[in-house]
Amino acid sequence: MGKRGKSGIRVAGAVASCALLLTGCGGSGGSGGEDGKDDADREPVTVAKAPARIDVPLGKGSRVDSDFNGDGHRDLVLTDLVKRDSHGDDAGIGIVYGSARGLTPGARQLLSSAQHAAATKGQLPAAFDAEASCDLDKDGFTDLVVSTDPPYDGQGQPPVPLQILFGSSRGLAGKAVKLVIPPQARFGNDWPDQPVCGDFNGDKADDLVVHASDGNLTYLRGPFTRKGAPKAAGAPLASPGNVPTPPAVDVDDDGYDDLLVRTAEGAGTSGSSLVLGGPAGPTGDAVALPDGVDVAFGQFGRGKGLDAAIGTMRGTALRYEVPGTLRGELAVAGTVLDSGDFDGDGKTELVSSGSQLRILKGRAGAVSATGMVTVEPPARGTTRVLTVADFDGDKRADLVVRTYRGETEDTVAVYPGAKKDLIARKPGLTFSTAEFLGAEG
Repeated sequence: MGKRGKSGIRVAGAVASCALLLTGCGGSGGSGGEDGKDDADREPVTVAKAPARIDVPLGKGSRVDSDFNGDGHRDLVLTDLVKRDSHGDDAGIGIVYGSARGLTPGARQLLSSAQHAAATKGQLPAAFDAEASCDLDKDGFTDLVVSTDPPYDGQGQPPVPLQILFGSSRGLAGKAVKLVIPPQARFGNDWPDQPVCGDFNGDKADDLVVHASDGNLTYLRGPFTRKGAPKAAGAPLASPGNVPTPPAVDVDDDGYDDLLVRTAEGAGTSGSSLVLGGPAGPTGDAVALPDGVDVAFGQFGRGKGLDAAIGTMRGTALRYEVPGTLRGELAVAGTVLDSGDFDGDGKTELVSSGSQLRILKGRAGAVSATGMVTVEPPARGTTRVLTVADFDGDKRADLVVRTYRGETEDTVAVYPGAKKDLIARKPGLTFSTAEFLGAEG
């Protein structure tokens, strides 16, 4: 996760499992590029025209979020890759590495259980899924936390299913190590999963919070050793909900990341609260948020601090300057939300996914449906937002979506942010996760 500025927070939706289905989006407005050429005139880079697979660029370490090879450019994590056939096994986790011009599909890496997972009692896990990314060992290279399915006989506390792949100058190279959760930090017999990264105690090192049982959470203080052990871990923390949920954000700008927790897992409506961080970690006051499906944070334009948008079945509830009391409502927004500053003006736009994929502009008064931009998916099929982040280093967020048609065909598209009209009318880059088949390494 790294450090987050007020206008550059990590903006993935709070409920990653809410893969929103978009089937009939209209077109958006055009946007001008900095060289004076309209973005609509730019020809997307397709897989067929992309370079063949190339080596991962060598890096020296950076403070950029999700920069696994430390070259100063953000990288993209892809899960649920296409299969060779509908009955095939999951291929693994795909990584597309970044460059000064944005994502480079040729610089790709496939992470699989067979090549990268740690074995338990000689048995490799079948599951190998990306969960969270941050620089856990504080070496300037982002690390990837993955979930697995270690063998378990159903007796007592289950083993820890989380493993860490450490970043390096060559990216996510080598074998994963198992995350160490000291016995005193565990509670109950639930699987210790749902990891969330953040600097909750303000010591400039990334920590992890994971699910425990019965309204408790496990707090692991960073930095972590290369053997997967935290610097320290105390007793489990009582929480208003035991489903820790990304993103962790510093809503009050006090130097401590704050933790979003939900009362139920999954894509349905759930209660949620924001637990404030402090010197002892996420142990401060809890700010209750309205029940909803998803939560996104940003500076939507009403106040000076971070605001919260909560997607409900009736619309979007707004809570300005969390934990303040200013409130708002948007009837047009969908239930699954993301956020990012697409035009670089310091105000955060709200991405709403429902029957359509829409971007609502952040304004000085408040986020508004006026001038709303509707994004047309890159292909026919089911579309969901993968992430909102700045991949080309122009200080404007980019929108990454994936459209899939069954389990064997998909299109990933990157829509660059733009000073005018928020976002490019056409994607600047498209590729398929089929490129990862046979790309293991």
